[in-house]
Amino acid sequence: MTKNIVDVFCKFVQIDSESGEEAKFISYLQDLFTSELNANCALDKYGNLIARVPAKGSGKPEPLLLGAHADTVKPGKGIRPVIEGGVIRSAGETILGADDKAGIAEIFEATRTATKHPPLEIVITRGEEVGLLGAKNLDISMVRAKMGFIIDGEDAATIVIGGPTHISLDIEVIGRAAHAGMEPEKGISAILVAAQAISRIPLGRIDHETTANVGTIHGGAIRNGIPERVKIQAECRSLDDEKAMRQAETMRQAFEQAAREAGAKVEITSEIEYRASRTSEDAPVVKIAQEAIRAVGLTPRIEVITGGTDALVLSGRGINAVVLGYGGSAAHTTSEQITQEALEASTTVIKQIIENAA
Repeated sequence: MTKNIVDVFCKFVQIDSESGEEAKFISYLQDLFTSELNANCALDKYGNLIARVPAKGSGKPEPLLLGAHADTVKPGKGIRPVIEGGVIRSAGETILGADDKAGIAEIFEATRTATKHPPLEIVITRGEEVGLLGAKNLDISMVRAKMGFIIDGEDAATIVIGGPTHISLDIEVIGRAAHAGMEPEKGISAILVAAQAISRIPLGRIDHETTANVGTIHGGAIRNGIPERVKIQAECRSLDDEKAMRQAETMRQAFEQAAREAGAKVEITSEIEYRASRTSEDAPVVKIAQEAIRAVGLTPRIEVITGGTDALVLSGRGINAVVLGYGGSAAHTTSEQITQEALEASTTVIKQIIENAA
């Protein structure tokens, strides 16, 4: 087994693990953690990996959680990493996969090389990129830790302490089909109803802590037919739970009103993906992270973001977790990259955290 963080990372990204197809990579990690970290590994029913690493040079009984996700976005198959001038990129028309395999590599290397640490629970989730599904379905009964660090932010010096309420809306507009050339007046265009509703909804950045978006719209079957059905996927988020709820209701009412005016029908289902939460800046988990970041010569920054994270879900499930950076940039694009220096810096931060926790 190689002992170089760059080699570890490059090996990881060459194992395909697009969302829903993580099993091979998780199996590889299970074997790696067992052999190299002396971990006791188990999968929960959803396929998340929980690796329990025994304490090293520490008598503390309480475990500390370190987490990351195994899945990558598309295009994430056949990744070939190339290193030029200390910068690692993808050689082809794919992402690199630093999000979040850099985080996993850093957790592994920090744990392997730490001189001491308390008991660790390394949790590698599935399906993070498609709705934080692994964290939502994690068997919490298999995890003892009450404090954790999720390595899934870009900047190694940033601590993400909170996130938004996120509401998804699935909308179907049902109009009436008709021939577009011969008798269009007999039809009710579901596309037109949807367009009118969308035009009435505030979208984008509503205020400094609230956003809304219509992400997909699919409808119609033929060019010369009045479209009977349209399906829309939309969402809203806010760091203020009440604002998120109000925005979702505004979106619902816009579609219902447009449908009534046109004589169409609308079916709307909404789901609260997760609730807004924020860890206190004075919480031990934040102070520990700040101390570790300062110790490696960086200036810690605290942020609250409107994106979803495994830490947000786990915090809502009884594990006080924050997000730390893995050090990459341009995630979810074919321009994604990470430097060797960033890999080493994030590894050092994690190592400092677990050694201090011992």
